[in-house]
Amino acid sequence: MSGFAPDLEAHHSERNVAPPIWVGVGNTGPMNELESIQAAATALSPWAHIATVGADGRPDVVPVHPAWEGDTLWFMAAGDSVKVRNIAHHADVAMHWQVSEAGDGVEVWGTATVHQDLATKRRLWTGVFDYDLYLFSPGGPEDSPNTVFVGIQLDRAISMKAYGLGGRVAWRSSTED
Repeated sequence: MSGFAPDLEAHHSERNVAPPIWVGVGNTGPMNELESIQAAATALSPWAHIATVGADGRPDVVPVHPAWEGDTLWFMAAGDSVKVRNIAHHADVAMHWQVSEAGDGVEVWGTATVHQDLATKRRLWTGVFDYDLYLFSPGGPEDSPNTVFVGIQLDRAISMKAYGLGGRVAWRSSTED
């Protein structure tokens, strides 16, 4: 726990607001931190915004429709899209789900990789996403050469209630420094 956490917790109790939940790496109960964050993201919206950085150092933020497969976050993209070109130059990304009216939100950070191989396309095409991928790529996995999947291996993630005033769940990969 960082040095400011006790002061922040006192600040929250003075305002009669639940203090943040301070968590670290590992499973703390029936649902671990990452599973809790995944559930919060899924409940917020099917849409998130991914931030990438291009070769010119300029940021770009665009909406995507991600899906979880275990601890990997996936989205489908055009192989020649700006986000895919940016990932080729700088694989570190951030993703943010729209904050709800109540102020609940989720943000994740990780390393993105682009997958265009047929085996990955076939595996992800059915059963992972909650929408029909054929609507966006009618050729399916076999006949959509410009369709790729981007996988994000998470380094850290956070879910906050009421902009953090209602508590938060934080997760870090065991490999994150």
